Amino acid sequence: MRVKCVICDVVESIDNNLPLAKKLRNRPIHTYMCQTCHERIEERTMERKKTGLFTENKPQEETDEYI
Repeated sequence: MRVKCVICDVVESIDNNLPLAKKLRNRPIHTYMCQTCHERIEERTMERKKTGLFTENKPQEETDEYI
């Protein structure tokens, strides 16, 4: 299966039997990101987390007073 990175527009080929290929085929909202872009974003996110100014948006747990 040929896939295109959404950030750098590099076209790569992945195996049709991989779970990622199935996800991309069956759910069009999922997008592919090449390994170099993924590593670059991960590295910069870790740098931002180390500064202390990065806030991670976690969903708030809803508490039910009757349970």
